[in-house]
Amino acid sequence: MSSLDGDTPPRRTGIPLRTVIPNAVTVLALCFGLTAVKFAFAAEWEKAVTFVVIAAILDGIDGRIARLLKGASRFGAELDSLSDLTAFGVAPALVMYFWALQYMPGRIGWVIALAHAVTCALRLARFNAQIDAADQPHKRAGYLTGIPAPMAAGLTLSPLVVTFWLEPAILDNLDVRYTVAAVVVITVSFLMASSLPTFGWGAVRLRPAQRLPALIGVGLFAGSLFSAPWMTMTFVGLAYVIAIPFAVRSYARLKRREAANAALPPT
Repeated sequence: MSSLDGDTPPRRTGIPLRTVIPNAVTVLALCFGLTAVKFAFAAEWEKAVTFVVIAAILDGIDGRIARLLKGASRFGAELDSLSDLTAFGVAPALVMYFWALQYMPGRIGWVIALAHAVTCALRLARFNAQIDAADQPHKRAGYLTGIPAPMAAGLTLSPLVVTFWLEPAILDNLDVRYTVAAVVVITVSFLMASSLPTFGWGAVRLRPAQRLPALIGVGLFAGSLFSAPWMTMTFVGLAYVIAIPFAVRSYARLKRREAANAALPPT
C-alpha cells in the first residue's frame, strides 16, 4: 500500500545538519592548532600563538553551538577531545620547544615538551571517563577539575606572549629563556592534570548590585583586548593563576558547608 493510501511516509535517514555544524567548528579548531605548529617550524611566533588563540575561541563556541542546535553527540565529544589534544596539548608543547626548550642540555627540553602533551591527554581522558559519571562533586558545584586545556595552553605560551609587548632583553639569553619556559611548562602541566578545583562559569555568582560594574568591566576588557591584545592576555593569565588558591579555598568552604548540612537531623 502506498503513502497515498494513508501509510506513514518513509523516515529520512542520514546525519542531520545540526550535528555536522558544531563538529565542523571543532575540526576548524583542530586545523588552526596544526597550523600553529607550522608557524612554529618557521619561527613565526606571533602567528603561531595567534592560531592557538583562534583554536581556543572555536573550542569555546563549538559546544554552545551544539547545545543551541540540539546537535550534541558522543561523537562530537570525542572529536572535541582529539582537537583539544592537538591544539592545546601538542601545538603549545612544540611551540615552546622550538622557541626555548630545544636549547636545554641533552634531551631534557624534549621530555618537558612531551610532559605537557601527555598531561593534556591524561586530563582529557579523565574528562571523557567522567562524562557519564553520576557523582562529579566539582562539576556539580560549578567548579572544574584542574586547569582546562585552552587556559593551560595560554599559560604555557605566556613567556613567549610577554615578548610580543614587553620585549624583555633578558629572554634573549637562551639560558634564561629555556629556564623560564621549563618552569612554566612543568608547573602548568602539573596543574592541568591535578585534581585541584578551579573556577568555572557555574561557580561565579553575581549579586544584583554587581551586574552594572560587571558589564562595565566587560566593556573595559573588550577595549583593552582590541588595543593591546597580548598585554591583556598576559594579565588575564596572571589573574587566573592568582585565582586558583581562592578557588581551592572556596571549594573547601563549600564542602564543609555541605558536610555540615548533611550532618543535620532530618526535619
